Amino acid sequence: MNGQGKYGKYLQTIEMLTGFFVVNLDYIIASIFDADILGFRWKVTWLIINVCYLPVVVMMWRTPIPRSLHVDKIVRLALQAVCMHALFFFSILTFLDSWVHNVSFYVWFYVSMVVMLPLGWTLCRLFVKKLRRKGRNYSAAVIVGTNPTALWLREEMLSDPGYGYKCWGFFSKDRDDAMADAENYLGTVDDLEDFIGKNEVREIYYTLSGEDYETMHRVIKIADDNVLHFYYVPPLSKYVSRAARLSNIGQVPVLNIRKYPLSGTVNRVLKRAFDVAMSSAFLLVSPIIFIPVAVAIKISSPGPVFFRQRRTGYLGKEFNCWKFRTMRVNADSDKVQAGRNDVRVTRLGEFLRHSSIDELPQFINVLKGDMSVVGPRPHMIKHTDDYRKLIDKYMTRHLIKPGITGWAQVKGFRGQTEELWQMEKRVENDVWYIENWSFLLDIKIIVLTVINVFRGEENAF
Repeated sequence: MNGQGKYGKYLQTIEMLTGFFVVNLDYIIASIFDADILGFRWKVTWLIINVCYLPVVVMMWRTPIPRSLHVDKIVRLALQAVCMHALFFFSILTFLDSWVHNVSFYVWFYVSMVVMLPLGWTLCRLFVKKLRRKGRNYSAAVIVGTNPTALWLREEMLSDPGYGYKCWGFFSKDRDDAMADAENYLGTVDDLEDFIGKNEVREIYYTLSGEDYETMHRVIKIADDNVLHFYYVPPLSKYVSRAARLSNIGQVPVLNIRKYPLSGTVNRVLKRAFDVAMSSAFLLVSPIIFIPVAVAIKISSPGPVFFRQRRTGYLGKEFNCWKFRTMRVNADSDKVQAGRNDVRVTRLGEFLRHSSIDELPQFINVLKGDMSVVGPRPHMIKHTDDYRKLIDKYMTRHLIKPGITGWAQVKGFRGQTEELWQMEKRVENDVWYIENWSFLLDIKIIVLTVINVFRGEENAF
């Protein structure tokens, strides 16, 4: 999608110029901390540093920075840019035999670049987002169709000012009486061209069936005659992920509706290596926390220190999930979810749950390989049996290992699910995480989890 606003074509140029500014600023910083460079082929080194940023410019044209402020993706692209610059820079220096003798120069330069390049691009995005919140630098659009896909599209367009959309509303093929009184219902396709002539419109999004060739051809012609961008949004959004890819069989386009990053061996190895490293490091120092908590649990109420519960894990297999016991021993622990002011929870248990300390023994599960540090939260077996019948895609969340924390949790969907829609939103966020996984996204979730622990969470009980 375009989504870059009326002046969006200049945004990428601004980001590229920002990159050149950052590279030169990093060169100055490295020179300050290593003054020898100023007297040793500094002009050649400066020229090579700028030349080596040109491949990054090409990469940015081919893979533009996300149009909204997705910081994790901006950081990932920035790290790719730094690696690409280093590859070309060191290759040229080797070929020309024009090395700076002090290694500290290269260290300072690339450390500065790793920090300042994503910062510069992020500031550009924040500036654009601020403009769009004030009603500037937007793309005015209309949607042809009043089906669920059309309603969802408008909701997403307006969900973040950073996307840069002003959506006028909907046009239907025929008169839609159900939408007739809606403020954003603009009429039928017969009214489309007249509306475009009287209002600023730059983009048309078509959500009706592609099999209706006559209507689609008519709308495309209106777009062409008025020099507007036309986008077809197939009514498959419920089933197609954002990472869907278009391929072909001969001349027939074929859409691969889902892509799971963790289906790749390299990504799985990276995630597992991080899990092992983090769980091992934590368990080495865990006695500092585990011993006093264990003593407090034994003093506060009779029963075991740890609570083990069968939960659904990777590919639907069951495993024993470890937690500190926070309830009095009861017969319903494997059937009834803990709720607000639950009489089964001990006073100490309330603190352990509110601070999430009760979840820390799950690092044992992570080291064993039953869980990951980040992933969909594992549910009780009874919940799995119940919700798999009620919620579409529920079992999809078991395509990866469950986690101690997850995307749904940092988005606010944790704790008791009193209504079905709450679990539906949790599953929706879990599936989004599976389809959009990246190592930086895991780091982001961990950081947000730590912040939430110190800030306190309303649903942690």
